[in-house]
Amino acid sequence: MDKNKFKLLETSQKLDKEQTRKSLTYWQDVWRRLRKNKLSVLGLIGVVTILLFATVGQWLNPHDYDAQNRDFKNIPPTFEIFKIDEDMYVYLSDMYELILVSENGKLLAKFDSSPSDLDPITKIKDFRLLDENDVLITFVEIDFSYSTDPLKADENILYSILYKDVEYKETYTKVRNVTFILGTDTVGRDLLSRVMYGTGISLTIAFVAAFINFFVGVLYGSFAGFFGGRTDNIMMRIVDIINSIPLLLYVILLMVVLKDSDFEKYILDPIFGAGGLGTIIIALISVYWVGMARLVRGQVLSLKEQEYVLAARTIGVSNYKIVTKHLIPNALGPIIVTMTMMIPAAVFTEAFLSFIGLGISAPRSSLGTLTSAGADIMQTYAYQLIVPALGIAFMMLSFNFLGDGLRDALDPRLRKG
Repeated sequence: MDKNKFKLLETSQKLDKEQTRKSLTYWQDVWRRLRKNKLSVLGLIGVVTILLFATVGQWLNPHDYDAQNRDFKNIPPTFEIFKIDEDMYVYLSDMYELILVSENGKLLAKFDSSPSDLDPITKIKDFRLLDENDVLITFVEIDFSYSTDPLKADENILYSILYKDVEYKETYTKVRNVTFILGTDTVGRDLLSRVMYGTGISLTIAFVAAFINFFVGVLYGSFAGFFGGRTDNIMMRIVDIINSIPLLLYVILLMVVLKDSDFEKYILDPIFGAGGLGTIIIALISVYWVGMARLVRGQVLSLKEQEYVLAARTIGVSNYKIVTKHLIPNALGPIIVTMTMMIPAAVFTEAFLSFIGLGISAPRSSLGTLTSAGADIMQTYAYQLIVPALGIAFMMLSFNFLGDGLRDALDPRLRKG
């Protein structure tokens, strides 16, 4: 055959014209489709932010979650200050305590006063600022004959502040609290550090409960679905009995039984520490696996009829390896989605239990305990309720957005998208 009759093609002409994109693995394709969902990306960013907030944030914050500073209790994130002298500013709290602050909102010291310092006739109260040796630095008098209700007070005068016999009647200046960014609670603890710590506790409870439920529910449901027949019937009737009682009611009853019991005192507290952390984890992992078990059973019932399972049985692979090496990995998509959804559910349950007084106890805190404490004084110090409530809402939305995106990305029926 004459070689001159043939013409060699260039490299660019050898490419398959039908090839439109690079071949991707399963997880690369999942990541590609997950990135297309904007809400899922926002959820992923939110989850990463929450994890960094609860871990790295506690190292960066100079205040400890349990450190009390009773001189600066119930100080909000923003407050009004009065200038009473050159480079001297004060803040009068809702508890009628006078705080020396800087012009930019840094808390410096608390003025000393007592109920006897209020003149019942003139309504003038004395405040003294002392140094470390109890030597008088400055003296301030506040005239409370003016209405302390801002709705009834003059628009530009909330209080008449007297300093060195000179009366100051000037408008207040609103500044941010630079010492405690999110304010302090009723005993002077930094609310930001407590929210960080509480977020970490809530995430710890949620992740531990989710992962333990993951293993219990996956193994229970997979073996029930794989063996079928009588075994499946008995195992799923146990699940039905547990499901017959509302899960939240079951958790509450279990918390009541375990709380302050010898089991909590001698077994759970040495492992998880005092404060009820171990009790609430045990309560959650005892019932939250049933949903995962039902899901995995349904997946295994359909997967065990596939040809690769028959081939594995033919060559003598054990039932345990068929379940763990073949069936569970092929059902991993729905399992991951369900576990992602279990985390916000566990967070919400923990917050509810702590809110009604069955969760984490002092000095530890969770988002639920912080919300419960803030609800008691919400009319006066609303920020102590709003801050942890927003933390719970942000956490729930982030995990739900991420879970919804994973569900769509892992769905094999949408793989062509």
